[in-house]
Amino acid sequence: MNFLFKNGTVYTGGKLVKCDFTVSGGKVSFLKPQSLSSYTVIDCDNLFIFPGFVDAHVHLREPGFSYKETVKTGTEAAASAGYSAVFTMPNLNPVPDSLQTLKIQQDIIDKDAVISVYPLASITKGEKGQELSDMEELSSKVIGFSDDGRGVQNSEMMQRAMQIAKKNNRFIVAHCEDDSLLNGGYIHDGEYARIHGHKGISSASEYKQVERDLEIVEKIGVKYHVCHVSAKESVDAIRKAKARGVDVTAETGPHYIAYNDMMLKESGNFKMNPPIRAEQDRLALIEGIKDGTIDMIATDHAPHSKEEKSKGLLSLNGVVGLETAFPVIYTKLVKTGEITLEKAIQIMSENPAKRFSLDIEIAEGKDANLCVYDLNKEYVVNAQDFISMGKSSPFDGVKLSGKCLMNIHMGKLVYNKLAK
Repeated sequence: MNFLFKNGTVYTGGKLVKCDFTVSGGKVSFLKPQSLSSYTVIDCDNLFIFPGFVDAHVHLREPGFSYKETVKTGTEAAASAGYSAVFTMPNLNPVPDSLQTLKIQQDIIDKDAVISVYPLASITKGEKGQELSDMEELSSKVIGFSDDGRGVQNSEMMQRAMQIAKKNNRFIVAHCEDDSLLNGGYIHDGEYARIHGHKGISSASEYKQVERDLEIVEKIGVKYHVCHVSAKESVDAIRKAKARGVDVTAETGPHYIAYNDMMLKESGNFKMNPPIRAEQDRLALIEGIKDGTIDMIATDHAPHSKEEKSKGLLSLNGVVGLETAFPVIYTKLVKTGEITLEKAIQIMSENPAKRFSLDIEIAEGKDANLCVYDLNKEYVVNAQDFISMGKSSPFDGVKLSGKCLMNIHMGKLVYNKLAK
């Protein structure tokens, strides 16, 4: 289908502009068509058109855990929220630690994904931290490596992994967690844990490994990305490393900027790793977004079954986030005046696309990767309505603003609540 988008406010060229444009043959054009007979006209008055979002951190659970989520349901959920691309983490069964095991995952993606999916291979075999995966061979098939869900405990092994990644111009995408500092904790080691008798996870378990890795990165020069930053000390370490010219980027999640540990509920909807931390950590993350220390928002979308999330704060780690991410950022940061709408688009789309070399922008002659949003639409989140098979969200029952009405991915309509 060919579309003429009229009267919308469009994010193009780094700014929001009121303008019309077409999508024809899958490409964007700002040139006025000679004839409208072949176009479906979409009136976007009071609507916003953004480049497709990019999530550098999701779990689609296939292969191995399709009772939690599938590539099909996960990417359909992402499409409904305006995403053009997601990066999938390797804690699967089998773990993508060789060309053979990666192919199992890639075949599912090729068959079922409705948007672009970029799998990350594991740093170590089976994500067990004992020996490196087949990184040399895998480098031709993936954009980077992660042992997400676990920190690489052996610094010498991490250094070898970074050397191979550097040689092959690939990313190390790091889950930073020092097991020796966990002490059996399962929520943040803060006031809520002390009041309610929970075992706490110290911030040091995160930031100490961030600091360790940054020292190695500075020595080797590898492209390095920090997953789900939650602690103020991590923000500080990344800020200082960037000031020294270290090639590091970082993400945080919507739940870390919306909540502090005193807002926790005794519910699996609030159980994730790293945990929601103290108010000073939340404020540090927001400051990090403002000054560019935190480059992007990533959901760490991590679906589990209802039973697995039924044990309160002892449930399995992980919440879903694709279908609420932009509305949370818009409601909690943009509407409150913390950041501009332009900044929100940068951290949801522009920055991750640039970091991982994805060509996603609304510009003349480019492939159409875009979403249409009604920012005035207010609603109360009902997790049971999610397209994702995962229903555990800390935003269940929360009033948010912003609804995706359309998503075009590579010129193809993948979600539509707007065009007839």
